[in-house]
Amino acid sequence: MADRRLQVFYTVARQLSFTKAAEQLFMTQPAVTFQVKQLEEHFNARLFERSHGKIALTPTGRLVMEYAEKILGLSEEMETRVGELTGTMSGPLLLGASTTIAEFMLPQMLGEFKARHPQVQTHMTVANSETIEQRVADYSLDLGLIESPAHLPSLHIEVCCDDELVMICAPGHRLANSGGVTPQQIIGEPYVSRETGSGTREFADNYFRQCKLSPEDLNIVMELGSPEAIKGVVGTGIGVSIVSRATIIKEVKLGMLVAVPLQPRLIRPLSLVYPKEKFRSKLLGTFVEFATARMRQMAGTA
Repeated sequence: MADRRLQVFYTVARQLSFTKAAEQLFMTQPAVTFQVKQLEEHFNARLFERSHGKIALTPTGRLVMEYAEKILGLSEEMETRVGELTGTMSGPLLLGASTTIAEFMLPQMLGEFKARHPQVQTHMTVANSETIEQRVADYSLDLGLIESPAHLPSLHIEVCCDDELVMICAPGHRLANSGGVTPQQIIGEPYVSRETGSGTREFADNYFRQCKLSPEDLNIVMELGSPEAIKGVVGTGIGVSIVSRATIIKEVKLGMLVAVPLQPRLIRPLSLVYPKEKFRSKLLGTFVEFATARMRQMAGTA
């Protein structure tokens, strides 16, 4: 209901980038530029300084930014509360999820939630846990589902369920028939790792440290950005990796990979994060309750 020009300006001001704002708003960059130009003409003042490919708010822009935040916040709250009074569950839901959760848990969950609430429009961002956390903190996303502890004090974190990490290897690997494997044994093997910023990478690194070993001593032969890529590479016999047990159920059943339990076991929480200060709508609260229950069921902890 708020002025579209104000919404576009506010997004650009938050991102300090027309390109990022366009991606977030699902608009073209020329359309974003046009909306901001219209607002500048309305106020007869420049809102952004443009220099060397970068933008910054002018003093007038900073003033408009302050009021835009209040206006848009009140507008969103008004629409949400009116919808709650009329019993309508509708509107956009901006979700972000770390790669493991997005690929192996969310597709079924989102389908079920959409069936229950067909007027809700869900937009999904997939990235590593660190990126999702940052985007929730700057209000680019309503809610994040991550694999690592939240590091930002402005976020509320709600643990959903536990997820066990295991070592995987090809069926012909010398450790494939082990009843369990220690971190000391893994240190000596060629290792395929997730990228820095990944929740899986963070937990694996901390696991080695807790076992009095340095992650820098791992024989990392490759760093990859998704569980699917890691499974494919490990399946060739090039080395071992540590992944969520939930991601390799199909491959283990088909005999493409072997899952070997870690000794000691490595269990991590999967969590929801959302801003502490932001108004929590009925839609967001409903999804939080739904996602928590479904993730517990999928993890076998319900």
